[in-house]
Amino acid sequence: MVTLDIQQFAESRTKARAYFCFLFSKNIPNRLPSLSEEMIMPRLLKIKADLEKCEGVYLLDHRGVQVSPTFTPGKQIDDDAGKIRADRAYYYRAVREGRCTITDPYPSLITGDLTVTASQPIYDENGTLKYVACLDMPLAEVIKIAHLNTMDTFFGKVFKYTYGAFALALMAVAILLFFKGIQSFITYEITPMHFQIKDVFEATILLTLALAIFDLSKTLIEEEILGRNKEHNISGPHKTMVRFLGSIIIALSIEALMLVFKFAITDPDKLMYAMYIIGGVSLLLVSLAVYIKFTKLKIED
Repeated sequence: MVTLDIQQFAESRTKARAYFCFLFSKNIPNRLPSLSEEMIMPRLLKIKADLEKCEGVYLLDHRGVQVSPTFTPGKQIDDDAGKIRADRAYYYRAVREGRCTITDPYPSLITGDLTVTASQPIYDENGTLKYVACLDMPLAEVIKIAHLNTMDTFFGKVFKYTYGAFALALMAVAILLFFKGIQSFITYEITPMHFQIKDVFEATILLTLALAIFDLSKTLIEEEILGRNKEHNISGPHKTMVRFLGSIIIALSIEALMLVFKFAITDPDKLMYAMYIIGGVSLLLVSLAVYIKFTKLKIED
């Protein structure tokens, strides 16, 4: 599944970049005098030979013009020499950051499959940019490289199955609460002719809790099992926390409103207890707003 592969790549991007940085720093000369294409290309081809699934390697000059053919498995593409690559992410990101970088997955012109390009800027002894070495790898191979630790894979599967079990259990609880809320309409005979505020609020609380728990289980399935993180401002466990607390705040607000009506009719002296709940809900709401604020800032940084 392409979406799952991209999600796995995003999670392991740091490991993948560290691996390619190690390969470049170990094999490619940098910050040395008299750097030339003849000095760099044999070492770049050595990296290609060491990586069985490498799609191709090539060299760009300081302006982003390709100065070497593209060396692919079994052949070389001479027509690529002289092409301008200055608008490609693997060039301008490496130049801008001044270090080894890897691109986001994109369709390869060679194979048509998703590929990732690792690039390394090469400087002379004075710190002047001379070349940018580039290496294309299939997305699937990059994911394998980043998950060489079998323990990571094992525990990743364990956590996924555990989340799935909890999500199914929570969904079962939500369904039971839903049916209990619907049953209360029959038990209390909630109809336009027999309308009691207390009965309506109790049914509403059950249905709201059912919705909160169902929403939590749905979020767990989408993010932890299917790997769908579509929110950019709040994601992962942060989005789960915000959704669940938001639903709890709504449920508590309904409970407080029900108590206000109940005590106002039966025992006004106990209205203070309802105000305590309202104060707690307000504190939760302010805390949630602060949490969202700082979480958003952290993700944007």
